[in-house]
Amino acid sequence: MSLESWLPIGYELPDGACCGRPLHGGTDWQIVETRGEGSALLVKEDLVRKWVESGLIEDGAFWVCAFGSEKFREISSGRSQIIAPLAECRSPESKSEALAFAMALRATRDIDAGSPLQDAIYVEKYGRLLPSYGITSRTDDDVVLGYWLTGGARVSVKSFRRLRQMLTWMDANQLRDVVEAAGFEVTELIPSDIGKTRPTLSENSIGISVEEKAAEEALAHDESVVGRAFELPGRPELEMFFNEHVVDIVSNKERYKALGVGFPSAVVLHGPPGCGKTFAVEKLIEFMGWPSFQIDASSVASPYIHETSRKVSEMFDKAMENAPSVLVIDEMEAFLADRETGGGGSHHRVEEVAEFLRRIPEAAKNEVLIVAMTNRVEMIDPAIMRRGRFDHVIKVDFASEKEVRALLDKMLSSLPLDDTVSTGPLAKQLAGRPLSDVAFIVREGARLAARAGKNKLGQAYLMDALESAPSRTEEGIGRRIGFV
Repeated sequence: MSLESWLPIGYELPDGACCGRPLHGGTDWQIVETRGEGSALLVKEDLVRKWVESGLIEDGAFWVCAFGSEKFREISSGRSQIIAPLAECRSPESKSEALAFAMALRATRDIDAGSPLQDAIYVEKYGRLLPSYGITSRTDDDVVLGYWLTGGARVSVKSFRRLRQMLTWMDANQLRDVVEAAGFEVTELIPSDIGKTRPTLSENSIGISVEEKAAEEALAHDESVVGRAFELPGRPELEMFFNEHVVDIVSNKERYKALGVGFPSAVVLHGPPGCGKTFAVEKLIEFMGWPSFQIDASSVASPYIHETSRKVSEMFDKAMENAPSVLVIDEMEAFLADRETGGGGSHHRVEEVAEFLRRIPEAAKNEVLIVAMTNRVEMIDPAIMRRGRFDHVIKVDFASEKEVRALLDKMLSSLPLDDTVSTGPLAKQLAGRPLSDVAFIVREGARLAARAGKNKLGQAYLMDALESAPSRTEEGIGRRIGFV
């Protein structure tokens, strides 16, 4: 949706910049193009006052700009300096750009330790992230930095190995400098970057120092999960399963290996749509900090014989090359249906299933954690579902009242709330519905509060959101727009 410009195109700003079309905007601020491919930030007085009172900028740092009865504050920069909201970020093009942002994040936090920064405006000229004080869910600073460095991926810089996997243009030591400049500690050992052809520990390691071997081993085993517990709000049983069958085995690898227990076995999550299977897998990947790969119908399906199997094989190879890693098989019924009853007389079906039968045990031996998801577990080929391939088949069903309340408490904890909010009545009415409904109610309630001009979310807006979003499992329920 196009923005309505606060100032006419061609209007000369107080610092001499010439106003162009609007690029980004919020309730109290707008960023516009300026002549020479630069940009200018226009801000309403109330927001500037908050920044001055918090100490983020000095009074008088922005030019005063009047147009008719409206009064703004303004600052502009040339094309070499960034003025942009974090939500519209792009990945930095050099280490110096990345360092500038990291130091701006740290400088901002040294002054203002409490304001949420996920909706902040980055003003490189001042070396500050200026919060817009929106009502969106709060994001931790380590994810804010990861989001900006990767150009939009929600990855924490504490998951250093995963971050390094995504930022191939920067070597490990450069990336460490950036992360530490923002005030975060890198606990992993960093090997010298000798290129992708460097031998691994399993190959001839002549010429690699003892320190590099130790660093390579630390990366291979990835001990970032040691001493930590995986948390999954709203799903205590699934949380307990992953902690016992995945996290503890990875954290105490040698102890399990001595008793003949190898890498964690493959897992199937099944249940109705919207019950949190994808959310659970995403949270697990984020917690482990490993590279992740996905096989689904859209990425591997092909009308040509052998082509789908080839793509599946390539994905398994990539996961094993980057092990330890996570390989997600989404909507597995699309290509792993029963060869006898699932339309499986074709050469396609037989070959695809055979490829998975061969590669799943191989991947597990090479430290690839396989997690599959399906809404139709009864359709899956029995050979795939037997133990030895997928040892665990977990049902993820509709949430109980207690589970809904736990998820609500977690989701609302990062939002600005008033004193009226109580999760009990909401949990009672949302029990037995998909967890995606819970997330929608919180998001819709926040939208209604923001639309009403509120800075905090209240119970009335959450209840209004609940009333406007009846369960879609009820026959005949739906939203109707237009003539009756």
